[in-house]
Amino acid sequence: MQLWQLDATDLAHLVRTGRASAREAVQSCLARLDAVNPAINAVVRRLDDEALAAADAADTARARGEALGPLHGVPVTTKINVDQRGCPTDNGIVAYKDAIAAEDSPVVANLRHAGAIVIGRTNAPAFSMRIFTDNALHGRTLNPRDPTVTPGGSSGGAGAAVATGIGPIAHGNDIGGSVRIPAHCCGVVGLRVGFGRIPAFNASAPGGRPIGAQLMSVQGPHTRTVRDARLALSVMSRGDRRDWKWADAPLVGPAPPRPLRVALVPEVPGGPTHPAQAAAVRQAGKHLAAAGYRVEEVLPPDMPRVVELWHHILATDTAAGLWPLMQQVGDADGQAAMAAWLALHPPVDLPTYVAALTARDAMLLRWLAFLEQWPLVVLPVLCDLPPRQVSDLTPDGHGAVLASMRSALPAPLLGLPGLAVPVGTHGMLRTGVQIMAGRFREDLCLDAGEVLEAAEGRVEPIDPARS
Repeated sequence: MQLWQLDATDLAHLVRTGRASAREAVQSCLARLDAVNPAINAVVRRLDDEALAAADAADTARARGEALGPLHGVPVTTKINVDQRGCPTDNGIVAYKDAIAAEDSPVVANLRHAGAIVIGRTNAPAFSMRIFTDNALHGRTLNPRDPTVTPGGSSGGAGAAVATGIGPIAHGNDIGGSVRIPAHCCGVVGLRVGFGRIPAFNASAPGGRPIGAQLMSVQGPHTRTVRDARLALSVMSRGDRRDWKWADAPLVGPAPPRPLRVALVPEVPGGPTHPAQAAAVRQAGKHLAAAGYRVEEVLPPDMPRVVELWHHILATDTAAGLWPLMQQVGDADGQAAMAAWLALHPPVDLPTYVAALTARDAMLLRWLAFLEQWPLVVLPVLCDLPPRQVSDLTPDGHGAVLASMRSALPAPLLGLPGLAVPVGTHGMLRTGVQIMAGRFREDLCLDAGEVLEAAEGRVEPIDPARS
């Protein structure tokens, strides 16, 4: 087995014990990048020289007997919308192609602090605002399982990179599904953490963020194994004074009463759910029941209202701030997709906006009360199969995409964690589920994810499919 085929946990162990060098690990993943990236365009900025120099420094540190971090010598990727010292935070925008960051964002700094070596930057749509990873600056990322459908977004480059073995951990972020949807579309594991878990800050954007982004946007990893998601969480969640929202909460919470109760939602209110996605949820329920969980089909509170509130808050924020910027410097597809969204969900007036924020607070209380009875909720990541490339540029097409995304929106609206895990197959694609839990209970999601992984088998790197 070659080093690029290993997960981060095994690769870190080999480097730490001297059975492989950091240079060998980096060289192996760079060779894999050479082999597969031309077919999928997942990594859009290579950092070969920097990565090899960091690998040599890592090997020297080990030889000197220095303390080694949990990801010492492990190659990773970062997304183009977070600051990384010496790289542009271009966010897929031609006008920002030379916007070089002067310092690392907290999540990049935390990866480096743990010994990880960044080998490249992964693609995203313009301003990271679509579930299709395509932009005028870097071009389109293809789904390595089926190039005719989206790899997901906005962290589509991250999902595609991990799926094909370009590093075992890929950083992403999520405000409406942008970690979980690419993980689902590419058939890997994706962890959206809860509010305040992983610090985030871009010094290149000193003006601050609107309230919707403050409440809903989080960082998170894509991996091929659940244990790597747990490892990445422990690394990424290190505190940083630049993010006032970061909470010093334990990564493992108190043990809930057993048997742990699970609410299954195979049919998501608000429209049809594809039979393959519903079947994946029910199959996940069978796996969990066999492991001793108590599984019931039951709906959490007011799911259609949750979706409505997400759109009220995010569409209003976007119309006021990002939409004028998209019109000014965004590409044509980004403009068309955002225009279609705002036509379907126009910004609301100030009283309605304030009422939506108030309703969100009350909704979170109801969900937390529900999660005391059913500590886990298992539902689809998308309600339909991954959509065909660029099918979101018209109101009808965009409406279908948004209808499919309704299952992804409760977690960001309420600031709760969600773990995407593959379960089953449908043609060339993996189907799968997301596992939600209460505040700071990523550990419960990961525990259940490991049960599903044990039943379904670990994800192995794939070669890109051809259309």
